[in-house]
Order: sequence, then C-alpha cells, then structure tokens
Amino acid sequence: MGGRSVTLEWMPTANRLSDWSQAHVVVAGLGVSGFAAADGLMSLGANVTVLDESEAYGDKATLLEALDVKVVLGKGATAKLPAGTDLVVTSPGWRPSAPLLRQAAAEGVPVWGETELAWRMMQPDRVIPWLAITGTNGKTTTTQMLESMLIADGKKAAAVGNIGRPIVEAILDEVDYDVFAVELSSFQLHWMNRINMHSAAVLNIYPDHLEWFEADDGMERYTADKARIYEGITHSCVYNADEPITERLVEEADVEEGARAIGFTLDIPGLSMLGIVDDMIVDRAFVEQRRDSALPLAQLSDVHPFAPHNVANALAAAALARSYGVKATSVSEGLRNLQLAGHRIQQVVEQDGIRWVDDSKATNPHAANSAMQAFESFVWVAGGQAKGTTFDELVERHRDKMRGAVVIGVDRHVIAGALARHAPDLPVRVLDSTDTEVMNEVVALAGSMARPGDTVLLSPGCASLDMFNSYSDRGEHFARAVQRYLSS
Repeated sequence: MGGRSVTLEWMPTANRLSDWSQAHVVVAGLGVSGFAAADGLMSLGANVTVLDESEAYGDKATLLEALDVKVVLGKGATAKLPAGTDLVVTSPGWRPSAPLLRQAAAEGVPVWGETELAWRMMQPDRVIPWLAITGTNGKTTTTQMLESMLIADGKKAAAVGNIGRPIVEAILDEVDYDVFAVELSSFQLHWMNRINMHSAAVLNIYPDHLEWFEADDGMERYTADKARIYEGITHSCVYNADEPITERLVEEADVEEGARAIGFTLDIPGLSMLGIVDDMIVDRAFVEQRRDSALPLAQLSDVHPFAPHNVANALAAAALARSYGVKATSVSEGLRNLQLAGHRIQQVVEQDGIRWVDDSKATNPHAANSAMQAFESFVWVAGGQAKGTTFDELVERHRDKMRGAVVIGVDRHVIAGALARHAPDLPVRVLDSTDTEVMNEVVALAGSMARPGDTVLLSPGCASLDMFNSYSDRGEHFARAVQRYLSS
C-alpha cells in the first residue's frame, strides 16, 4: 500500500542527525536541483528513488545508479507515487497539480523542495547563515552584488539557489562557508516551510508565472509565495520602500523577536533605510547615529550597468550585506569588482551608429520595462512564453520610443495584439517559425528598421523554453546572428 510509513514520526522535524536509513524518499525530477537533492539525500543515508518523464538524463541516471539510487525515466515514470514513500523532494518547476504531488498530498506524504532539504541538512549543528533575495526582477543581479560585497569583506561566501547552483551542492562542498547569498524563485518558496534565515529581501512583485497556479487568483498566490521568504527571519526584513506591496509583506510576516524592517529607496532615506543622497548610496539603518546622520557606502558611479533599477538592486544588496556586518568600504569595493553574468542589458556590438543589446534575461514585461527605460529609441525584439502576462501597459508606456518590432515565439500574438491596439502605426513583423535559426531573420528585419542612434533591443518579456534551451541560449543565438548580419 502507498503512503507515508507510520514509523517516521520524526519527518516533520527531520534534520541531518535523523535516522535517514529508515526513510524512502522520492525525488521528482532529475534536473540540476533534482540531481543535487538525490546526492544530498544519499549523503544522509536515505533510500532514494528518482523519477522523471524525460529520457534525456541518462548520464546523470548512470552516476546515481552507481550510488545505489533507483532511477526511473521515461513516459509514465511520474504517474504514480511508489508504495511506502515517506517524503517527496520536488524540483522547483513542478506544479502542485502534478499527479505525483497530488497523490502525495492526498496520502499525507510531505513534499519539500531542494531549498527545504538544504536547510534541514544544516540542522542542528552546521548552520550557515542565509541572506536571501526574491522578487519578480533583479534577483540574480542583486545576488551577484551581495556575493561580491561579502567576498570583498573577506567572507567565504557563495551565491546559490535560483542563480544556478543548488544550495545542497554548496552544503556538500568541502569549503567551510561563512554565509550564503541565496536567490529564491517563487517556485522554490512555494515548496519551502518556515525556516530561520538571517535576513531576506523582496525587491518587487509584478505578474509573472501566473499560469503555474492554474487558478483565477494566481497573482494572490504568487504574492503569497514571495511572502514566505520573510517567515522566521532572525535579523532583517529588507523591503523596497518605492514598492508598497513589499512593505506590506513585511508588516504581515511572522518573524523572530528582534528582527528589523529595513527599507531601501531611490530617494533620500528615512530612519532605518538605505537610499540616495548627493549621488551616494547611504545607510541610515545600520549606524548608531541613524536618527540624525547617514553613512556613505558607495558612489552611484560604482553601480554598473548604471540604470535606476540596478541602483535599487545595489541598495537591496547593500542592506543585506550591512545586516550581516559588512563594512561600508566593502560595499563599494564589491560593486566595483562585480562581473555580472551575461544577457542582462549587455551590449553585443555598436556599428554604424546602431547599438545591439542582449537583454534575453528579461523574461517578463516588468523586466523588459526596466531595459526600455535605458534607451531613447529602439527596435524591439520580443516574444516567447508569456506565462499569462499582458503587454498593453508596456507598449503604451514605450510606444513613442519604438522604431519597430519583431515578434517571435509561441505567444507572439499576445504581444502583436498589444502592439496593434496601442501602436497601430508601428512597423511590426510577426514570424511564425519555431526554429532557432529564425534569429537570423529576426536580426536582419530589426537591422532594416533601425536608424543611426537607435538600439536593437532583444528584451523578450517572455520565457524562452518554447524555442530555446534557456534565456542564455536565446541570447547567444541573438549575438551570433548579429555578428553574421554585420559581417555579411
């Protein structure tokens, strides 16, 4: 018979010292986090079964099977929960409606994400503080900024989580880390219970991934998942004072006694806030004389690429770093030393007065809006998986700066419709091809529309997996197509 074993009363409070040899754990999904979760569970001594509908993970399966992990791949592999399952650890993208997870819920089997597993693997005696970041946009950049500030301060730090490196993988490292900079998506937060992180920040909240919830109240559920990051905070809840919804989430959070609310703003900061004074990032939160003075942390010129949304990212990272005791000089040094990952407002080339910019990481309309604010006139390259979002407000806001648009992807007609409604005279080309090589045609069309002084801006406002392996793969196809076009 299926369901949770009656012998494992300890599972709700399980930690790394529990007797995992008694536990039969199913890992749902064999992607990056799934592989790390299976590896972590094996290190605890659990009996592990990994299930995935895809047969593309043969190499990973071979490695795990050599460690006595049972791996089942292929169609139907996740249709039924194995009998005797005590715990399911799910990959972050799995929806609650997935048959395996619905069956687990019906049978009272707990479901964790890799984030929850990572936290439990540190308890009770090997706890590494987490400084966590979530938000619709800016998470990865802010996490990289925070990591750079921590390293500049001499801390052994690692950027982990949604940024690409599973937290479990870092915990299994031989490095004795001082602190983690943890990027958390709404998916990861959905599968996380209350944990006691040191500090956390919510950067902003806008519609994204609403289709994941398969419900009319998707935005409310998305916001509730983001709010989970504040639960149990022991030191600082960092919020965006220019985005009131983030302050409300702090006000409603159940935190540990003594935890503080710390705001950040692009304006002059109030008490217990970080903000801007005379082209300086300043701190009125973590200084003794904060009632009547502020401590300079960095110059605005230390932030690169410079744009208002990126200054906000720097403020959030600085607030988290300061909550952990990082020196003021390390904040500025960290910003100057930072080497951001690609595909975020990244110039590919400038030729004949036209700039070509890869902003493939803009996977929702709000992220595209941030990029569009940086340019006076541009040809927009857009499209992909809209994830239940709309583009009317974005087009209406920036139509006067658009020279033209080229639209691709499965939800191309969603964007084309917004352009037709709000910019009916704009030259727009909608391409139906789903072949990745269509990017050559995209670039040629965009180049024919652009004039000296314009930017050709790949800022899709959509996810990429309808056509590409990832947003980075999309950006690389764009960059290669640009080079071919300009050299032809």
